[in-house]
Amino acid sequence: MLADTVLAVMWLGLMCYALFAGADFGAGLWDLVAGGSRRGRPQRALIEHAIGPVWEANHVWLIFVVVMLWSGFPEVFAAVMSTLYLPLTLAALGIIARGAAFAFRKASTQLWQQRLFGACFATSSVVTPFFLGTVAGGVASGRVPPGLAAGSTVSSWLNPASFLGGVLAVVTCAHLAAVYLCADAARGGGPDLVRAFQRRALVSGLAAGAVALVGIAVLHADAPRLFHGLTHRALPLVVLSAVTGVAGLVLLVRSLWGWARAAAAFAVALIVWAWGVAQYPLMLVPDLTVARAAAPPSVLAAVLIVFAVGALLLIPSLGWLYALFQRPETGAAAGAAAGAAAGAEDTR
Repeated sequence: MLADTVLAVMWLGLMCYALFAGADFGAGLWDLVAGGSRRGRPQRALIEHAIGPVWEANHVWLIFVVVMLWSGFPEVFAAVMSTLYLPLTLAALGIIARGAAFAFRKASTQLWQQRLFGACFATSSVVTPFFLGTVAGGVASGRVPPGLAAGSTVSSWLNPASFLGGVLAVVTCAHLAAVYLCADAARGGGPDLVRAFQRRALVSGLAAGAVALVGIAVLHADAPRLFHGLTHRALPLVVLSAVTGVAGLVLLVRSLWGWARAAAAFAVALIVWAWGVAQYPLMLVPDLTVARAAAPPSVLAAVLIVFAVGALLLIPSLGWLYALFQRPETGAAAGAAAGAAAGAEDTR
């Protein structure tokens, strides 16, 4: 019972990372394809304003998941970190480079410097979720056996299921970001920005659906155990995610930004939980279950107590942070910044 509770809490943290940091990464992708310095400046100004207060805070969820895995399921932590250290290292380097480049671009005054750091920030925003997706694909497809470095350090993440996980992570992050930015643009960015991100949200949503459909065949051939779980025990969650995703696209067409945000987030959250339900009670394929992988009950109890105390401090703080930057006046400030940036660029 304690092990299942710790696993559920950890999975909740993974869901939060997918939703919050996912949108953060996706915003970097749209920064990359926003266009030249003049045409893309209003979009980049809005993106910078939207992620500015949370670009570091969102990684709290990743740290939380790693610590929960390390404390609650040390055998799984050791196996994953020792087998998948290559993509995990690349993802960590991407996170570091992304944060540094974002900060340096904001402080730079020369156009060439802004372009250099902007390219680093945007590229890292695509590379990082891809490698994190390959890690998820390697674990979900059963290529990380129990034991220290017991699996291949290459084929464990260079395989069809991992590639599917990486691509799906990138397009899902892009979709979340575009949907969230529609609402931010509507609060003060102007109709041109709204239409731009609305188109991106629709295209990325359709792309995510297409990748998911292709993924059915990929999982059937490359990860049959996961495919069976998704099409049996977790099938209601998968179907509900698909329905919610389609509903989100309809809401986008109807310009109902708040509801579209909720639908997109719910669709992604359902997929995260569908993976957990499909694989449960296994932590690592073929036979390492939650009960066998769990730490002693005294450790699990201590982990849950610390989590409860930390949640009382963390969750209200993050909620207040997000609420502050969703106020109408901050949206107006973003719109003014985007307009000023575009005007300044026009005078050059």
